[in-house]
Parts: sequence; C-alpha cells; structure tokens
Amino acid sequence: MNDHSAPLVGRRDVLNDLRGSLDAIVSGEFRLLALVGEPGAGKTRLLAELERLAGERGCLTLWGRAAEFEQVMPFSALVDALDGHLDDTRHEHLGHHDTPGPHDQGASPQAGHDAQLLASVFPALGATAEPSDDVSALARYRLYRAVAQLLARIARPNGLVLVLDDVHWADDATIEFLDHVSRHSPKAPLLVVVAYRPKQAPPRLALGGSRVTIGPLSEEEAGELLGPNVSRSRKKALYDASEGYPFYLQALARVEAGDLPGSKNDALALELRDLSGDALIVAQGAAVAADEFEAGLAAVAAKVPLSTALDALDELVDRDLVRPGAGGRFRFRHPLVRQAAYESAKAGWRLSAHRRIAERLAEVDAPAPLRAVHVERSAAFGDRDAVDVLVTAARQVATTAPATSAHWLQAALGLLPDTTDRLDLLLELARNQTVSGRLTEARNTAYEVLRLLPRDDYGRRAQAARFCALVERLLDRPGEGRAVLVSELREIPEPRLPAALPMRLRLVAESLMRGDHRAAQAVLDFMPDDSDDPGLRLAIAMLRPMTAYAGHRVEEALRHVAAAQALADATPEIHQLAWMDTVAWMCWSEIWLGQHRPALARFEQAIAAVKATGQTFILTNMLAGLARLNGVLGRIPEGQIAAEESAEIALLLNSGYARVVAMAQQSLLAGAAGDDEDAIRLGHEAATSGVSVSEWPGAQARFAYATALANSGRIDEEAIAAVEEDFAGDRLEEFSMLAFCETMACAHAARNEPKESAAWAERAATMVRPELELTDGLARLARAHATIGPEAEELALTAAEILTKAGHRLDAGRALLRAGVACVDGGRKRAALPHLEAAHEIFTACGARGMAAAAVREQRRAGKRVAAARATGAHGLTGRELEIARLVAEGCSNQQIAARLHISVRTVETHLTRAFEKLGVTSRGGMTAALGQLG
Repeated sequence: MNDHSAPLVGRRDVLNDLRGSLDAIVSGEFRLLALVGEPGAGKTRLLAELERLAGERGCLTLWGRAAEFEQVMPFSALVDALDGHLDDTRHEHLGHHDTPGPHDQGASPQAGHDAQLLASVFPALGATAEPSDDVSALARYRLYRAVAQLLARIARPNGLVLVLDDVHWADDATIEFLDHVSRHSPKAPLLVVVAYRPKQAPPRLALGGSRVTIGPLSEEEAGELLGPNVSRSRKKALYDASEGYPFYLQALARVEAGDLPGSKNDALALELRDLSGDALIVAQGAAVAADEFEAGLAAVAAKVPLSTALDALDELVDRDLVRPGAGGRFRFRHPLVRQAAYESAKAGWRLSAHRRIAERLAEVDAPAPLRAVHVERSAAFGDRDAVDVLVTAARQVATTAPATSAHWLQAALGLLPDTTDRLDLLLELARNQTVSGRLTEARNTAYEVLRLLPRDDYGRRAQAARFCALVERLLDRPGEGRAVLVSELREIPEPRLPAALPMRLRLVAESLMRGDHRAAQAVLDFMPDDSDDPGLRLAIAMLRPMTAYAGHRVEEALRHVAAAQALADATPEIHQLAWMDTVAWMCWSEIWLGQHRPALARFEQAIAAVKATGQTFILTNMLAGLARLNGVLGRIPEGQIAAEESAEIALLLNSGYARVVAMAQQSLLAGAAGDDEDAIRLGHEAATSGVSVSEWPGAQARFAYATALANSGRIDEEAIAAVEEDFAGDRLEEFSMLAFCETMACAHAARNEPKESAAWAERAATMVRPELELTDGLARLARAHATIGPEAEELALTAAEILTKAGHRLDAGRALLRAGVACVDGGRKRAALPHLEAAHEIFTACGARGMAAAAVREQRRAGKRVAAARATGAHGLTGRELEIARLVAEGCSNQQIAARLHISVRTVETHLTRAFEKLGVTSRGGMTAALGQLG
C-alpha cells in the first residue's frame, strides 16, 4: 500500500516538515504529526515518501490504515500496522521473559496484565490471550499505556515511524489511543503520523502535535506530474476536471481524451467501465469482503469459482486497481477505488454478497467480530442467529472497545422483536454507552428501558431509575437524576416496599453531594436496618457514617462506622457488588474519621470488585478517594497514580463531574509533592470548570485551588472566601476545613503576618474533636506556626507525635520541620538538627520533594553541611521505587515486600513497573544487575 511508483512534485514545505519530524526522532524524541487533506490530495503518496526518507535514516516504518466499510472494527488501523511485525518479531519485543502471568515473580509485575490486554487486540499475540479480570474503563487506559510502551520498545534504538492512514474512518478506540499518546508522550524515538480527511473527521480527532494541510496542486505542478508527453490543452482539461487533486489527475490521465468526465468523482467509474465482466464482479466482491482480502473470500462474495477469481485478479492487478500484498492477500490501490467498486454493485447484490461472506466465515468458525461486520449488513429482522452473533461480538470487545460493542448491540436490537431479553440488551447497551463516554445516548437508552418496563415491575424499574440517576450525575445533571427517583418512588403504592430502597439509597447519596445532610438523614430514617437482603442492609449501614459526620455528629458517625465495618466483615462480597457506590461513601467517611487502614483495605478491595464488574461510573470516585487517602498517609507517588487513573477514566467517560473530582485530588497531591504550579493549574481548572459548582465536588476543587495558592505563598481573598462559603453551606467537610486552617496559619506565618496566622490557628482550635485525636494534632501544628520559640517547638513536637500515631506521616514531618525551624530561629541550632533530619527522612520517603528541599535548607541554616538534594533517588528512581528495587535485589517476592513495607501488592507492582521502565530492564534479575552496575 506504500506507493513509491507515482511521481512526487511540489510539496516542498510538507517535505521539510516531514524531514524535521524525522530528525527529531533520530535525536530520540517523540513526535505526533497529522497530514490533513481532501480525498485524492496525495496524502498517501506523501506518506510513502516519508517511509523512504525514514529508511534513509535507518528507521523502521510500520503502516496501517482504517477502512470505510469496517469502521467499527476495534483498533483496525493499529492491527493493520503492527500485527505482521509482531508476528515476525514477537520474541524480540514480547519474549517469554516479558509475558508472565500477573503473579510471576521473575519478570515485570505489570507485564502479565499488559500481555493479556495486548493479546486482546493483536491476533499475533493471541497465544497469550487470557480473559482480563478488569472490564472497566481502567482496562482501556492501561491498554493504551501498554500499546504506547510496546511502540516505544519497537522504536528503540533506531526509531519507528508509525503511519496510520485514513483515520477519519478509525473506530473510537483507535482515536482514544491517539489522544492518549498525544497527552502522554512516549519517551522513545517515535513518530506517529495520522492522515485524514478534515470534513469526515470526528471532533475527537483534534489531537495535539503538528498539523500539515495538503491542498491541490497548482496548474504548473499538475503539468509537471503529467509529464512532457501530454499536450498543453489536455493538461488544462485534466487539471480542470481533477481540480488539481493528484489522485484524480492520474486516474483521468488513463482515460481516452474524448471520454473525460464532467467531474473528478466520475474518473474511477470510467476505470471500472472497461473491465471484463468477471473482473468487475470480482472487484465488487472484493470490495464487499474487506479492505485487505483473500482471493477465496472475494470468490465467495462474487459467487464465482476460485479459478475465475484468480484470473480476474490478474486483470485487476494489470490495471493497477488491485495490488498484491503480504500472505497471498490483495488490496485496492486506494480506498477510493474500493469505494467506487462497492458502489458500482447494486444494493441487493451487495446484501447477498455480505450474506455469503457471513455464512462462509461461520463455516470456518471465524471470530464473532469478523462475522458481525457482514451479519450487520445482511441479516433480516427476527434472525435470532444473527442477533446471537452480534451480541457475542459486542461482548467480546466490550472491555477494550465499548463504542463498537454498543454499535453491535444496537444492530442486534434492530433485529429483535419486543421480547423480554430486549430489555436486558438495552440495559447492557446503556452501560456500554456510559463506559464509552456517550453519556447522552446512555441516558436516552436508560429512559427507554423505563418506558418499556411494566408499571408494576417495581423492582426492575427501581434499578433502572437508579442507573438513570447515576448517568445524570455523570452528566452533571443531578436535579434530573433526583427527579426521576422521586417520580418512580411516587408510583410505588407502599413506600416501605423493598423495591423503593435502591432509589432511596441513591437519594441519600445525591443529598450528601449537595451538602444537604438533613435531607439525607430524613431519607435514612425512613429506611429499615433489618432488610432481608444482606447487600441492602449493608448499603444502608454504609451511608449512615457520612450522613452523621456531615451533620457534625462525630461521635455518632464513629458508632455507625464501627457497626458498618462489623457488618461488612460478615457480608460476603457477592452481596456488596450491587451497592458499590455506597461502599465509596463508607470509604470517604473512614478517611474523615481517621480510620485510615480499614479505608485503605476497603478501597483496594472495592476497586478490584468494581473493575471486575465493569462499574466504571463508580470507579472515578473510588480512585479519587484512594488518591486522597494516600496523600493523607504520606504515600504521594501512590496517590498520584490513583489520581491520574481517576482523571484518565473521567476523560474516557467524557464526564465533567468525574474530571472535577479527579483534578481536585491531582491538585492536592501535586502540591504535596512540591509541584506548586501544577497544583495551582489543576486546582484552577477544576474550580472554574463550571461543573458541580454548588455541590461537594466543586467545594473540593475550590479547597484544592485555595490550598495550592496558599502553599505557594499567595493569599487570594476570593479563593479563601469561596472555601469559607462552602464550609458554611456544608459542602466542605470538617476534615478539609481543618486542614485548610492549618495551611493558612502556615502561609501567613511564612509571610511574617503573625496576627493573621494566629487567627487561623484559633479557628483550627475550635474544630478539635475529642473523639478524633488527629484533629488536635493539626490544631497544635497550626498554633505552632503562629507561635515562636520553645513554645512553638513544644507544640510542633506534640503535634508530630499525635499525627504519627494517627498515620498522618507527611503532616508529622511538617510538624518536625516546624519544630526544627523554631529551634534555629531561637538560636538552638544543634537542638534543631534531629528534628530537621527526621523531617527530611519522612519527606524523602513520602515523595514530598519540595518539603525535602526545605528541610535541607533548614539543616544548612542550622550549620550542617548537606550535599545537593536530588529530586529522585539513584538512577532516577523515587525513594520508594529504590527501596522496593533493593528488596527485589535481596530476593524478596512482591508479597514479602508488601508485608515488610505495609503496602498492597498492587502498589508494589505499580512501583516496580515504573522502576523497570526507568532502569530499562524487563526482569527482576535485570533490575538486580542494573543496581549492581550503577552502584
């Protein structure tokens, strides 16, 4: 398909851009380049020239293209580009040392998961394919990351040019992947080039990187392309008919002088006109079959013997309409040729040809997704076999390509009469539409389910209404969500029927979101504690702690937490799966109430369950909560990973509400890490997004933004007032407000504003809760900021002791830093050093680079000579990554490391994956060797 045979004229500026991009990757950089032009503008010819130039520089080029009639096939362009190379070099790039099971201790911990995901996309890796235990949108994010890492491995050391042509026809999953690499640039000599038609491109194809527009040739350039043997008058006629587009210009040049059509679009019809009857029908059959087709399948579609098809293909190759490809396959010269051949066949004949291909694929037991392309175009209404194929295909690709899955489910529903299983398929469709980010379509489908359900089917209507409310929440339309819940509740004749409980639970959550704890409590008071359903009983119990805490009833909240924890321990997970949104509220309440270890265990267990059951609409909130908890515990890198995953899923969901939830936590963690500008940027974007303005997510965003400003030394009265207003309106909880008071006391003290610092410290003192010792620790730290001398040291040391006991490691380090500074300021430099050294050790272990640097500065002020601080550990590893790498070198397993460091196995695997990448190794032995070589 890479055509070097046609002459290349003009295009000097474009060629310079291509050379510049190649020079960049030769230097080891990543580039993303888009070639944009109308059909026939010569994009494919320029890509062929790019391949030649890349070859001169020693770079590998892999080339794939999307196809008009297979637009829903997941990752078709990527598979077209990579699968042959992977088949040839699989052991080089994905050898056995890189493809273990997920618990293999001898290789990269994430490699087994990545291998499963990659095998679900690339047939060449199918031997390693196993069902993934993650069917949520997080699997898509990790798949895109795995593909990017795969490309980086292929690119090293000489460089890779990945060409994806005709991506205006690409499926949603391919476009999502391109968006991913545009935002997460691989650290490799990689050039990704996409070519597309601007008028047919979906809005999401507006990627980062460079964009080059390809227009028509000038009349002079067209004459040069045609050559000296064409007369001036004919050149003029050809140029006018082709409008200067090189593909049509060359197609028209094949036509006799007297037969020039009136427009460029008729040129290809003239090429087909002179074919023999057999060649034309085989061309039409091939166009129906696939973008890259086998002779046998073209023969089946054309309903001719194979020998006839082979003779016809010889003619088509001689006419340069079709070109031979790898593995005995053929391909049309250009997608426009295939389109012309397809459209030259009558509609009824095409339908029959698709049916013949579908039947042939069924005979050879082809995968359902391959069959679905042709079944969709040929099945008749009521064809249950066709419905089964489409549904099977939809379920096989649901994890990695939910938009395609939704498309095939819609096709199946179009064939299905109004039967009972139609409702189940509609609910499945709504979930896939939600996960693929088509929230408005998901909402419409969910309401269609409500419309079709019988009025007295209260149980299923309740579940459908609850789903509607969840989708409305993702769309930031909570009012509409509450309205549908209230409307359905009014239809239930007996308010205490079990069918009402799911909707009441959702109403409690919606009330908590908008800070109306009184409404939440009123609904909870109407709900029984002794439901016969153990899952419902637990769900009700899990909402009680947050409702009490939001109402400032801390002692009651602690009692509810203890009761819910005991009930959760006694309730099998299978009964909890339908109520995972209430588990998220329980986890957040455990954070606020200082129950950090139970919260961490519950978050990780719940996230695994949500991933396994595909409840992506809950996952963003859970990951954001896990990020906040890790920040509280001083596990900044782990928190940043969870916050990034939450943000990526929010993007895939296309949910502004979910993005605000994630960005608020990203901002807080960036500030804790010392990246003040990132913290401010993320906080500002979340706070000014206009999403969830009057609810808890918006309050969290404003809190994060004001905190980021204060940490950078900026006192913004408007931002502070917004936080005050949110707390007064019960949208911001006490835990965050107390932390904000301490932050403001610190910020004013740093600006030498003791009066203002003391005012915030007094405010913090009013928020101490005897039941929660950690609140006393934060209040004492706030007073330490506003105080000087021995009193400040004493307050800070007491705060450090309390906060250490509470598990607030980072805050304990900050208290030790304050104690050290107080000693230095009081002239007691020697006494300061133990505090400052302990603080520095904590900050380094936590990944708090900015605070670690501050501790070093204070140690120098105290008279200690300290080597220049490094932002990361040896070999570019963070402190935690280096710690884990050294334990690996000692021979510890992932489970042993997790137990020794009191972290989860998943966290160990995450750190090891990053350490493997930084060290450029793929096994634990390689890591040990790298550490030994580098010292």
